[in-house]
Amino acid sequence: MRVAIVHDWLVSMRGGERCFEVLCELFPNADVFTLVHRKGHVSPIIEKHSIRTSFIQRLPLSGTHYQRYLPLFPLAIGSFVFRDYNLIISSSHCVAKGLRVPDDVCHVAYIHTPMRYIWDQFDAYFAEGRAGWLTRTAMGLLRRPLQRWDVSSNDGVHRFVANSEHVARRIRSYWGREATVLYPPVDWQSFAASNQDEGFYLLVTALVPYKRVDLAIEAANRMKFSLKIIGTGQDEQRLRELAGPSVELLGWQPDSAIRQHYARCKALLFPGEEDFGIVPLEAMACGKPVIAYARGGALETVVSLLPREPFAWKEKAMGMPLRASNEYYPTGVFFDEQKPESLVEAVEIFERHQNRFDPERIRSHVEPFDRKYFKERMSQLIETSLEGFRRTRLC
Repeated sequence: MRVAIVHDWLVSMRGGERCFEVLCELFPNADVFTLVHRKGHVSPIIEKHSIRTSFIQRLPLSGTHYQRYLPLFPLAIGSFVFRDYNLIISSSHCVAKGLRVPDDVCHVAYIHTPMRYIWDQFDAYFAEGRAGWLTRTAMGLLRRPLQRWDVSSNDGVHRFVANSEHVARRIRSYWGREATVLYPPVDWQSFAASNQDEGFYLLVTALVPYKRVDLAIEAANRMKFSLKIIGTGQDEQRLRELAGPSVELLGWQPDSAIRQHYARCKALLFPGEEDFGIVPLEAMACGKPVIAYARGGALETVVSLLPREPFAWKEKAMGMPLRASNEYYPTGVFFDEQKPESLVEAVEIFERHQNRFDPERIRSHVEPFDRKYFKERMSQLIETSLEGFRRTRLC
């Protein structure tokens, strides 16, 4: 069976690329298709595949400013030809799921998010003060056509798989399609529980508007707590100007350094609304609590110090037996409003109840997200998708 796996762009190793890496492990002989590839900036597991790029690759500054070519992305993803394949698996947070699929090819789309900058996060990217006048005007004109393409291009998808219940609801809302939920993988076995606490809070994130790094900085400025921020992005200069003396922006760091910071921090801050969020799981795999905004994927991965709704994500998405236990072990604290004072209150609650958090218990909470379970479940989903597609073709 000839398999093609497709990702929007391969220019760094963030959460979506780590998930895509596991797909590459599942299909070591598959061909990879992507709009843009920066050689040497993704893992060796991905790099060893045959990687085919679109015409965007040949445009000026495509390696670092590929986002400027967003209006061309639908045309670029539609330029790939898949007539010699039996199965396509797309990993999409932008346009990868919108490729042209031959009638005799099964297409399974793993969705990290519907294209956020044309749907619910449009203002976070293109409101006044976020983008220049020309960009705001152009995107104001292009938003509706891109939304129409985003919906119509779903006709080539035979099965949607969402990375969280949160994303499955958005797929239903924007696209009118149902999706199976399968949480992304975490390399759980490569982390270890840590009892170290060097007194600083940690953020590991891209420095882009919707991540709301500014909330964490303002909370640190008010409380004077030590905050270390790992990451780069378009908001970096603005955030450096906002940061007080207790805030340190460390820029890009290798995985080894990030793991050391997880092990040494007091807790991880997670102030944005994420579609899923692998970083909180990595921190919890090191036994560290998470202080998170109570929206999006965090509600499906963090167990609140103050109990909320019944926590049943394992039964719904993992497809594996649970450890029998009626005991409640928190892994973090939620805050309800994206305001500095709400985050400050959550930090104060955490510090008053810090002895309630057990590193080993927190780490064990993450085990069901391990790569091996993701591989097993994804293999099952692909097998049933192929069977259903073949039955449909016979009818």
